[in-house]
Amino acid sequence: QVQLVESGGGLAQAGGSLRLSCAASGRTFSAYAMGWFRQAPGKEREFVASISRGGINTDYADSVKGRFTISRDNTKNTVYLQMNSLKPEDTAVYYCATPRLPTSAAIGRTWGASDYWGQGTQVTVSS
Repeated sequence: QVQLVESGGGLAQAGGSLRLSCAASGRTFSAYAMGWFRQAPGKEREFVASISRGGINTDYADSVKGRFTISRDNTKNTVYLQMNSLKPEDTAVYYCATPRLPTSAAIGRTWGASDYWGQGTQVTVSS
């Protein structure tokens, strides 16, 4: 059974940094793309970043480009989201996700209920 466990959330001041981690288990981590999403109160879940199986290809939402960096360590079965220059509008619950199929690309795909999702970690940025 695939499990995704996020950690690293918390409270940060505007302009500060946080690093989120997502530990995966239950299958061969390196065979699957990974993604980060977030959901703010009263809003729909939105894409933040994704990374290919080998970590070569990445994609970012326009709102986080240049501030957030997604990376992965396939030896540790973990994907990371380094968040710098945080803004109050980054406040949300952050989720990691992975496709069911190893052939699923990290870029340009539609993520949804058929994918595996973690339970989320809260990020709060104060002004």
